[in-house]
Amino acid sequence: MILTKLKLPLFPKSTTTFFPFAFHFSTSSSHLSHYHHHQQQLEPVTNKPFWTKKIHDLCTKHRNVDEALRLLDTLCLHGYQPDSLNISSIIHALCDSNRFAEAHNRFLLSLSSHLIPDERTCNVLIARLLHSKTPHSTFDVIRSLLKFKPEFVPSITNFNRLIDQFCTDLSVNMAHRLFLDMKNMGQFPNAVTYTTLINGYIRIGDLGFAFKLFDEMRDCGVFPNSLTYSVLIRGVFRKRDVAYGVELMGKLWERMKDEKEDPAVKAAAFANLIDCLCREGYFNEVFRIAESMPQGKGVSEEFAYSHMIDSLCKAGRNHAASRVIYLMRKKGFVPSLLSYNCIIHGLCTEGGCMRAYQLFEEGIDFGYLPSEYTYKVLVEGLCRESDFQKARQVLDFMLNKKATDRTRIYNIYLRAVCLMNDNPTEVLNILVSMLQNQCQPDVITLNTVINGFCKMRRIEEALKVLSDMMNGKFSAPDVVTFTTVVSAILKGLCHAGKFNQACHFLYELVDSGVTPNIVNYNILIDKACKLGLKKEAYQILGEMRKNGLEPDAVTWRILDKLHCNVRKKIVSEDSPL
Repeated sequence: MILTKLKLPLFPKSTTTFFPFAFHFSTSSSHLSHYHHHQQQLEPVTNKPFWTKKIHDLCTKHRNVDEALRLLDTLCLHGYQPDSLNISSIIHALCDSNRFAEAHNRFLLSLSSHLIPDERTCNVLIARLLHSKTPHSTFDVIRSLLKFKPEFVPSITNFNRLIDQFCTDLSVNMAHRLFLDMKNMGQFPNAVTYTTLINGYIRIGDLGFAFKLFDEMRDCGVFPNSLTYSVLIRGVFRKRDVAYGVELMGKLWERMKDEKEDPAVKAAAFANLIDCLCREGYFNEVFRIAESMPQGKGVSEEFAYSHMIDSLCKAGRNHAASRVIYLMRKKGFVPSLLSYNCIIHGLCTEGGCMRAYQLFEEGIDFGYLPSEYTYKVLVEGLCRESDFQKARQVLDFMLNKKATDRTRIYNIYLRAVCLMNDNPTEVLNILVSMLQNQCQPDVITLNTVINGFCKMRRIEEALKVLSDMMNGKFSAPDVVTFTTVVSAILKGLCHAGKFNQACHFLYELVDSGVTPNIVNYNILIDKACKLGLKKEAYQILGEMRKNGLEPDAVTWRILDKLHCNVRKKIVSEDSPL
């Protein structure tokens, strides 16, 4: 039928048969041109290397497994004897095309034809078939392979993957059967095998059998890895049986005390346990562990405490983490810089600034120096609670410890004070302190101060600082900083109900040779429109154009709102008519 379709002459089956290579296997122009090169050649069926390479090229270079199958079938009709290389090429190509069912069937057909690859090739092909994630079909192939090749033993990696796929499908009985077959074949299970099967039993809720396998590991000389402990811990918490969980935890602690196990594995298992406890909300259990340390010497106490602090902070239990700090110090351990930073930052975020400041003072005795971000959060929190005395002490500590970036430290503190909008005296005190300590305020300092004064509606102080900037008392502002400061002052004057003063301020800047930007003018136009001052709004628009600036989309949107308000007012006044 295939020969008729391809319009090929029927040759008798003979090892000396010749037939043309130009079969026109594909309608693809690339294939046609490839085969056209061999149209004048006659290759014998017995030229095995030639046909093996052609089949392999069709499967790999041209990715046309259908043509490779047609070619192989045609060759077989003329006496060609396929080998394991041909079968391997076909199965790989079928798997690459996600035609796994055909790949399984092709492998089974080759076995029934007594075409059995060597052990290494068999393991490679099984690994490819496992990508299908159809464990029952792959298991059928393995059983057929063992029937025709009893000495074959699948690799431990293939066993582990197949067991995992059975467990994923909740076919744990099949997985356990495979596990036993594996041992009978002489393939000794490793930690991955046990962990995979333990995970399968936990998935179906059989925690008892999972722990039996866990105990069996030690009897067989297999040490669990961190994932083994992780799987068991997750299974304990899934049960939601606290009493049973405590009993099982005791077993885990006993195993952790075993000195033969890798310390890194013990540490990872302990960390996983603490993370699970915090995630599930068993904080009292964490404190019990912190006070008694039941893992003994299996895990370093210093590491254990540090990880508890980290997990509690991630769970938002910063006060609880500070309690662990107390336990650490009580036992003579020094908390790390990271631990202090995590807790202080978390406490300030949730409003526990007083406790955060206490930890800050305690940490100073151990050489603690807050990170810049922790310092920022701490002074902002203290300023938010109006405890400027403690905030100032934190500032002084940072200034004494850091010889560089002093201006930046001052700027962070100034920003924290200005956020409160109610302490202009402290702002001025900091400016004076900077000058007394030969720490020159930069443009960020002055921008922060002026914006702060404007938010506090202390426009006179803001104008005074701006005047000092213009007169060279402080560092000269750049264009961006200056226009930002002008915008802040204009907004401050407008919010304070001093529209006329804001206009005079802008005009004075123009008279002194300063060119405001479009944002400065839009602030005044917007305020005029809100006050219903149509004439003044267009007067400011005219001044803007005189200074070479054209209205932007924001300007026209503001003016359009003015006209809409006027129309609404006229309609409302005429409504009785």
